[in-house]
Amino acid sequence: MQVTFLGTSCMMPTKERNPSAVFLEFKSDGILFDCAEGTQRQMRLAGLSLAKVTKICISHWHGDHVLGLPGLLLTIGSLDLNRKIDIYGPKGSKRAFQRMFGGIEFETKFNIVIHEVPEGIFLDTDAFKMESLPMDHPVPCVGFSFIEKDRRRIKVDYVKKLGIPDGPLLGELQEGRSIEWKGKDVSPKEATIIIKGKKLTFITDTVMTKNCELLAEDADLLICDSTYTSELKDKAMEHGHLTALEAAQVASRAGVKKLVLTHFSARYKNTIDLEQDARTAFDNVISAYDFMRLDL
Repeated sequence: MQVTFLGTSCMMPTKERNPSAVFLEFKSDGILFDCAEGTQRQMRLAGLSLAKVTKICISHWHGDHVLGLPGLLLTIGSLDLNRKIDIYGPKGSKRAFQRMFGGIEFETKFNIVIHEVPEGIFLDTDAFKMESLPMDHPVPCVGFSFIEKDRRRIKVDYVKKLGIPDGPLLGELQEGRSIEWKGKDVSPKEATIIIKGKKLTFITDTVMTKNCELLAEDADLLICDSTYTSELKDKAMEHGHLTALEAAQVASRAGVKKLVLTHFSARYKNTIDLEQDARTAFDNVISAYDFMRLDL
């Protein structure tokens, strides 16, 4: 699982930062969280194929989080991929999408499906699930969590010692079922170990709300709105954003392993003050920058 930060600025691009977009690669899925203007160019600069995009999660429909959608989808449509792209967003997303594309000559050879996500789990596959909770912003806004499912791994030394060959029997054990080998029952508890799945949470454009903590609970990685330092808490509240300190407080209370600050106001020429602000409440914190990659 790899995360690439394509845009880490708030509202407007700067010389160093594009507005909001984060790309998650997991097996055959490519999940884009927000799609600000210039996102497809950022993907090209990052060496990411647009053909990898299978799902797009939109936190809300303010322009600095969605203006890259028309160009991105038009380009993907020209690739003749003959597949579906799912777009997930808050209540009103279907109407917002129709209004955005209503004035554009838009022909695609793939199917676009818009989903207005409920609270809680909205997608459940064999390998992962996704959930959302409402945030507190002037327009409908949601945060997202990607949760990899736990998986079994064969204890290679153990099964070799028993002489169990590669093949269907190991497959049964990996599916959590007991097998019989040379007159002896072999249980998955003995022959496998559980690898706990990773969790990534994406929260942007919100003031402090209990849902931030609930959504980020036990996340391995929390990517969080940190528009201002705590010195500008009133300004953050006025515009519907978190401070770096508040992001750190969420991480601390939620039991997060690593916090990544993002969505920075253009007033900051560097992120030193933002990181210092966050570290008063949470130690394992870094500031995102465009094209930064993290492996989970």
